[in-house]
Amino acid sequence: MKAPSGPPARASFAEEKKFLWLPLLLNAYWITDKGVHSRLKKEKKRGRKLACKKGCSNCCRAHTDIPVYPIELAGIYWYMAEKIDALARRQILENLATRKEKGSGGPPCPFLVDGACAIHVIRPMACRHFNVLETPCAPGEDPFFARREDVAPPSGEYTHNAFAATLPFYGIGPDTDEILAVGRLRNTQAVNLIEYNWTRLVEILNQNGSTSK
Repeated sequence: MKAPSGPPARASFAEEKKFLWLPLLLNAYWITDKGVHSRLKKEKKRGRKLACKKGCSNCCRAHTDIPVYPIELAGIYWYMAEKIDALARRQILENLATRKEKGSGGPPCPFLVDGACAIHVIRPMACRHFNVLETPCAPGEDPFFARREDVAPPSGEYTHNAFAATLPFYGIGPDTDEILAVGRLRNTQAVNLIEYNWTRLVEILNQNGSTSK
């Protein structure tokens, strides 16, 4: 991807009126993206450039722990059920069927299709946070451990605000201590996208495939 030249736009879908959780998720992602944009602008002023670009999928292959939260899972299920095309659906089904056969290094993200993220518009916050500066990743490298100074997530304020935007999804109202609520959410609700049981998603994709024309 290229370093953003202007403030990021918020993704929008007509279904936001139907699914009340969807605008919460899209708002959270917009806050996250604005935080990333702000961080990359600061790094650019320091003379540091974004190494990530379109076609690079090392983090999708090398990372074995990608935290994802319930509202994000809802977004992935919705997007896969209603927005994904037939070709990507077939590839993702194959990825999910063979992911236990990829060796001890762990499987790549099951949503990686032809070297690109098939759910990019609704990808988790953890993926949005992971931006590498200066040097492109070497095959199999995880810069979070190898050179953390080159990983440029948004500031803590943006991250907090993004999680706070999703609190109504969990039944947490405005009268709750926001700092504590966000902390509990981040500490207790995450699952690993790579290890998550996607059996129900496979059923949905198969069903959609059999009914599509």
